[in-house]
Amino acid sequence: MHTGLPVLYSFRRCPYAMRARMAVSYSGIAVELREVVLRDMPASLLACSPKGTVPVLVLPNGTVLEESRDIIDWALASNDPDTWQPDPGDAVCGEVKFLVDVCDTSFKQYLDCYKYAERYPEHPAGYYRSQGEVFLGQLEQRLEQHDWLCGESMSVADISIFPFIRQFANVDKAWFDETAYLRLQAWLDNLLRSDLFAGVMDKYPQWQAGHAPMVFPAGLSGSN
Repeated sequence: MHTGLPVLYSFRRCPYAMRARMAVSYSGIAVELREVVLRDMPASLLACSPKGTVPVLVLPNGTVLEESRDIIDWALASNDPDTWQPDPGDAVCGEVKFLVDVCDTSFKQYLDCYKYAERYPEHPAGYYRSQGEVFLGQLEQRLEQHDWLCGESMSVADISIFPFIRQFANVDKAWFDETAYLRLQAWLDNLLRSDLFAGVMDKYPQWQAGHAPMVFPAGLSGSN
């Protein structure tokens, strides 16, 4: 059965896939969700995206979006009711790009080393954590000035960075909860408790060819 909807290959716990699902859910655009297992990628995914990572969005016209940030941009270009995406001429646009760039490069590198410290024996886990804390401190300073990372309302920066801060905090939650990043802790908790996050974290079975299509977000008919 073919729905004619965009097809989103995803993996529940991947932070890149998580932020893409949050943007798609927020936009209210129906997609066909295909939950994959990273060690057993479906042939249809590899055929359209040989790099073998998620998320990947395949549009009805055959266009393939292989990066989470491109999927977010696509979703928000389609529907952005709360103006998550700042106007290109707005100064905030540059701030958003800078923060997400840092998150996706240096912070992600230290996050991986911290989370899997046994794979990076050049330094102890505490070293990698302290390097990651540089970014945490930057976010804390921003949240001392306003409720969200780039102002008084949520933006694409919050959604793009949140899954990675969640992952960093969960490496040693007891440590994170005892730090002085009080604003960052509250920001993280607010997003963790949000309906948006809850709605994208439902568990789905591994997709297999021939399975009945799963329309996402839940509750949409797929008519849009």
